[in-house]
Amino acid sequence: MTPISLAEAKQSLEAFLSQAAQASRLRLTELRPLSGGAIQENWLLDAEVKDGPHAGKLELVLRTDSVSGVSDSRTRPQEFALLRAAWQAGVTVPEPLWLNEETGILGRPFYVMRRVTGTAMGHRLIKDPALGGDRNALARQLGRELAKIHKIRPPRPDLVFLGVPPDDPARDEVMRLRKQLDLMGYPNPALEWAMRWCELHAPIPERVTLAHGDFRTGNYMVDENGLTGVLDWEFCAWSDPMSDLGWFCAKCWRFGQDELEAGGIAARAEFYRGYEQESECPIDADRVAFWEVVAHIRWAVIAIQQGERTLSGGEGSLDLALTGRIYPPQLERDLLDMTAPARWSQAHA
Repeated sequence: MTPISLAEAKQSLEAFLSQAAQASRLRLTELRPLSGGAIQENWLLDAEVKDGPHAGKLELVLRTDSVSGVSDSRTRPQEFALLRAAWQAGVTVPEPLWLNEETGILGRPFYVMRRVTGTAMGHRLIKDPALGGDRNALARQLGRELAKIHKIRPPRPDLVFLGVPPDDPARDEVMRLRKQLDLMGYPNPALEWAMRWCELHAPIPERVTLAHGDFRTGNYMVDENGLTGVLDWEFCAWSDPMSDLGWFCAKCWRFGQDELEAGGIAARAEFYRGYEQESECPIDADRVAFWEVVAHIRWAVIAIQQGERTLSGGEGSLDLALTGRIYPPQLERDLLDMTAPARWSQAHA
């Protein structure tokens, strides 16, 4: 977890949490890493709390930095601020509790949130019909949750770190991805083709809202009844809200259930219905289709970056190495298919 021993980390965490929870005593009964979280580390914490507003048993998750990361991931203090803004907006998220910005306890900043039940494993959700409850209802609820996120709009003094909202989110995103690809130092004709296509087909800028940036199956928790929490706020930015819909519906996040265009769980129409009911804004299907192309480019760039985290010697991980090896070729093939001139002119005439 950190350069310090687990016993030292446990002792330091107990002291921090005891003060944060206004407790006379707090004892951690369990402290262990959770699976998942390719970019950040998540740790399960069970605590027994004596006195104070949180007296009793606390079930928590601690989130901190991995050894290495990707360039556009938010810091943990920034992610905590985003989670708090979402909680205040009524989004179904784990309750954010306490932030530690110092490095003395674990060697890096972290925050603590209340633990929610269920699983976020996309492959398991897709294969297990007992999870998520009614899938059409789940898709509609996810649409409503996303619409609540998009009600968070600039200016927001608590989110000043997001910077000035872009005048043209689509072209800005393509430019950002092009720069990231250029920094990797080797040519990729398929991605270059797709980025040029995006430059030529970028939609006219409209409203800018908070975009979650990674709203997809695998980043929300469900139990047997339905949604329990939206996770992973580290890629938030001011952007075109349709970018989130394109990311959620992109083929690369359907986990093989390609006919279920809403995240591999339901028909696209159900997801759109929930979004439109909450937002009272009609969805532009062509705009979403554009952002689905961008989603495939972005995931390809991230996958290459994940592989580089291992190849550069920064973090030895078979999962990261396989991500950089397996996904980009499939994404490139999908992009060439999605941007074929004949297909686009027929589907979006």
